[in-house]
Amino acid sequence: VVSGTQPLPPLPAGAFTLVVIPDTQSYLGKGCKATPNSTDPVTNPNLEAQLAWITAHQKEQNIVFVTHVGDIVDKNNEDQWAVAKQHLDKLRGVVPFSLTVGNHDMTSKGDARLFQQHFPAASFTGQPWYLEAYAHDRADQQVSANNVNSAQHFSAGGMDFLHLSLECNAPDDVLAWADTLLGRHPEKTALITTHMDLGIIEKPKTEKGYIEDPKGRMNWVKIHGARGNTGGQMWDKLYRKHANLHLVLCGDQSRVTALRRADTADDGHLVHALLSDYMSQPVLRLMRFLPKEKRIEVLTFDVAKKVLVDSTRYVPDAGQHQFTLPLP
Repeated sequence: VVSGTQPLPPLPAGAFTLVVIPDTQSYLGKGCKATPNSTDPVTNPNLEAQLAWITAHQKEQNIVFVTHVGDIVDKNNEDQWAVAKQHLDKLRGVVPFSLTVGNHDMTSKGDARLFQQHFPAASFTGQPWYLEAYAHDRADQQVSANNVNSAQHFSAGGMDFLHLSLECNAPDDVLAWADTLLGRHPEKTALITTHMDLGIIEKPKTEKGYIEDPKGRMNWVKIHGARGNTGGQMWDKLYRKHANLHLVLCGDQSRVTALRRADTADDGHLVHALLSDYMSQPVLRLMRFLPKEKRIEVLTFDVAKKVLVDSTRYVPDAGQHQFTLPLP
């Protein structure tokens, strides 16, 4: 599925790294989609390998932040969430991080109570890098609240960053919160991770469509029904309005795998959107920021094979996996 031959090059002097964890749905054992007849305990060897690499190389790679694009689990059940927590908790006390809630991480109506039980806002609020979580006073606290949408801030290389994790198809009330937060911190370089942004533009009508149909910013939703916002609506209602927003990171589309585009915001600057969903293989996106050279080196790295990814089943173009972006 994933191939490459080149090793990870050394970190350039003065660089720091932001790690993106793509969808991690590779669960094995009892009750899992991949092993329906198994009686073994539930495990996720690929997620385990990803977290082991991050924690072992945090200092060497100068990793300053880790973000997960969502679909943390494959099936929204207690067994898989327990395994996800076991591995993702290894980041605590090591590096600031955020978790984005994907469509597999909640019900179609946005009920994310299992995510909230395992990663509640209260388990982050003592961290100096954790800014806040979206909150509302409705009765349905299992929807959108309690760390389902969250904000973090951190500094590196003389730059101050604001990061938002927005749930899959975030509704208008969540976008209003994000809009206020971005407006409150115009001095910070802002990044957003959400689950659905780039991918197949219109919902495919055939299985081949998930591979071959036109790609871009998505115009369909999986969560929240009529309340849910598509990638296109999130661009119009939020992303394009903010001069400090420079990167939007997403996953969800395994058969698209890797995609990127740049769009002009209302003030004229470019907002870069990057999709990474490596079919739940043990792959990480390593975004190396080089402030003095005003660029970001984006490297896609298979932690099991210890090689840079230059080709996948659906994306043989190495330039979609390894590339450079301008740094504002």
